[in-house]
Amino acid sequence: MRIVTNEWPRSDGARVARVLVDYPEKINILNSELCRSLIHAITRVGEDPELRAIVLTGAGDRAFIGGADIAEMAKLNAETAREFITGLHEVCQAVRDAPVPVIARIQGYCLGGGLEVAAACDLRVAAHGSRYGMPEVHVGIPSVIEAALLPKLIGWSKTRELLYTGAMIWAEDALACGLVDKLVSQDDLDATVDGLLEGVVAAGPRAIRLQKQLMAKWETLPLDKAILAGIDSFAEAYGTDEPTTRMKIFLNRSR
Repeated sequence: MRIVTNEWPRSDGARVARVLVDYPEKINILNSELCRSLIHAITRVGEDPELRAIVLTGAGDRAFIGGADIAEMAKLNAETAREFITGLHEVCQAVRDAPVPVIARIQGYCLGGGLEVAAACDLRVAAHGSRYGMPEVHVGIPSVIEAALLPKLIGWSKTRELLYTGAMIWAEDALACGLVDKLVSQDDLDATVDGLLEGVVAAGPRAIRLQKQLMAKWETLPLDKAILAGIDSFAEAYGTDEPTTRMKIFLNRSR
């Protein structure tokens, strides 16, 4: 039971971190200890100024993250319940606060708290055979925290279906409703993640970081203020020579 961080292999040398939930004998469920370790791992790798992206995944092929630890939750009371769920929220917030895109590499089960972590990621690449669900109501609790992200991802109707019924859906349904972005065979999972990384690492490093900051603002700002935030971000991009350098390269190639 541990969180492992290492380099996602890249032939071009671009810095991409892999963060692995390594608890396969329990389908990578998250308890309080693992939540704290995962927050620390994501925060630590995010401090690398050369980092271009993070790939978040689970050990083995049975699960991405199979949910929160029911054995631990069964012992909670009203006070400790708040502490436990806040810890899981802070995992999701660490993902959202990461300065670079976070890609969820999903195989097997992606349930409850695991689905909330996946929803907090910027992109989700899934393998055929993966399954998704929010089964909390079946163990006497509502789906909370980053389940609030689901309506924007999959719409209110599909969110209600998942949260009220606790039913699991297959990967094909998850793709159809927008819960995952790419669906491929297990054998093609890493190559598909690499394909997304190609675009990210080819972009301006500072531009990508500014884009992630801006998209976080767009989630909460009304349209007029979101547009003004974009103007600020555009101007901020010119605080370094990244735009002019890259535009000169583009113009020279076009001649």
